[in-house]
Amino acid sequence: MNASFLLRYKAFMIDYIFILFYLVVLFILNVFLFPSLQEFFNGSLVVAQFTGFLMVTFPVSLYFIISDSKIGGQSFGKRKTGIRVVGKNGEAISLPHATFRTILKFTPWELSHFLVYRLIYIGDGEIPFTYYLIGGLIYALIFAYILTAIFTKKKQSLYDLLAKTHVIKG
Repeated sequence: MNASFLLRYKAFMIDYIFILFYLVVLFILNVFLFPSLQEFFNGSLVVAQFTGFLMVTFPVSLYFIISDSKIGGQSFGKRKTGIRVVGKNGEAISLPHATFRTILKFTPWELSHFLVYRLIYIGDGEIPFTYYLIGGLIYALIFAYILTAIFTKKKQSLYDLLAKTHVIKG
């Protein structure tokens, strides 16, 4: 049986508690224990973007890649709600398959980081039209992910459809 959008949302919110805990620890490390790490965000835009990716996006993505693959089986939130990610034949997905799914899943998140870094560097300057397009793409993807998870027959999000996965109960 396919997992409903609300069950998937509940699982993600449980996982997000762990993500928030990680972000708090990261904040403490960056502000109090290793304040020199903040310098990576004050220089080059590319260095700031890459540092943010390495500190936030990569570890969070790795959590979902490992936990949603054959290796982990389920993320903590999915385990608590009794759901799991499977391939088109109902089998647990491989590590590369979970990687592809996670990249698609977190594309809006990373695009928003990309946009925020650029907006910070603009300051009070004029915002280029392409930034509005990127912002629109972010919202379009988020709405597409949510609406497809609600309205498709198998309750698959757009990234599940593209990755040929679905989330099931049990």
